[in-house]
Amino acid sequence: MKSRHSLSISLLMVMFILIGAGCKSQDTNNGGSLTIGEPVKKEIESNKKSMVGQTNVKVRVSTSQGEMIIRLYDETPQHRDNFIKLVESGFYNDLLFHRCIKGFMAQGGDPQSKGAAAGQQLGMGGPGYTVPAEFNAQLIHKKGALAAARQGDFVNPSKASSGSQFYIAQGVAMNDAQINQVEKYIQQKNPGFTYSEAQREIYKTLGGTAQLDMDYTVFGEVVSGLEILDKILAQPTGPGDRPVEDITMKMEIVVE
Repeated sequence: MKSRHSLSISLLMVMFILIGAGCKSQDTNNGGSLTIGEPVKKEIESNKKSMVGQTNVKVRVSTSQGEMIIRLYDETPQHRDNFIKLVESGFYNDLLFHRCIKGFMAQGGDPQSKGAAAGQQLGMGGPGYTVPAEFNAQLIHKKGALAAARQGDFVNPSKASSGSQFYIAQGVAMNDAQINQVEKYIQQKNPGFTYSEAQREIYKTLGGTAQLDMDYTVFGEVVSGLEILDKILAQPTGPGDRPVEDITMKMEIVVE
């Protein structure tokens, strides 16, 4: 049986969710167009400064439902740099948010989703490598959190992240009793783990998917356009939680 990038979740206990060629550049002048030949194009691209290794990097995610800006966390440098590398290479352009569950998350990053036919099963693709987990108790699954999808614990005991598949958390607001229950659940595998008062307030007001904390690597957050996430997750879905109408994405590094 084929393995799939998966997201093992429950609101508070258990629920299993499957996570898991070049184009010509043109410049217009007085209504005309000029095709940049491949040698020139390659020289231009080679002169671009890569943001890999840089701090405080932001990414613009343009979707068919609107635009979001995501800040990548410097506390998770391996995930940050891998994401930057993929964005700079154009890896994510024209891929789909292929799995969207209202009240939970929107997932994308499967290269097989590019141009995927209606009804095609998605969620198993990737770049051919994984990224080591970078769990951080300070980085929680609040609404708008960017996190890495991964295969389940049975085949992936080290909880290594997919090399490309990600999700953006939506979740729901929680009360103290629910937060306490999740905290105790997490402590079973992470003794000493506790939520700070500030983190509790975030989950009680903004909401999120706390049940995934310390189990999936959070490596960024939406800092602008959070309403677009809600819009994406409000779209009708079909089998496999795939939106009925494709929700495409394009990504680029924000230059400030």
